[in-house]
Amino acid sequence: VSGGEDEIQQLQKALLDYLDENTETDASLVFSRKFYIAQWFRDTTMETEKAIKSQKDEDSSEGTHHAKDVETTGQIMHRAESRKTFLRSIIKTAPSQFSTLKINSDTVDYEDACLIVRYLASMRPFAQSFDIYLTQ
Repeated sequence: VSGGEDEIQQLQKALLDYLDENTETDASLVFSRKFYIAQWFRDTTMETEKAIKSQKDEDSSEGTHHAKDVETTGQIMHRAESRKTFLRSIIKTAPSQFSTLKINSDTVDYEDACLIVRYLASMRPFAQSFDIYLTQ
């Protein structure tokens, strides 16, 4: 996975599909699925707010407003809206209907689901700054 937005959404869909397929054997997976959707939505909102705030701070420190910054803010907002639209479409879809939205025809097994969770967790801010916390 190259780490682009589309690949992350594919991994998220694959993980949610795995959780949906196994809810009959483990009822706690229903909660896990809802938790992941809510967490990803919250992360998108927080990342957008931080990016916009950092750009406003840069603009105020420079004293001038560049068209390049406006494009960047627009790109951030567009990316966030596409993520939120993706997550909203999943929320509106009943769990039993989610399996019809598969991107890949391959099913995800337990080991693949664990790898997906580890990868997506490594993209979170705490995981990326763990070395700093460990050093301190």
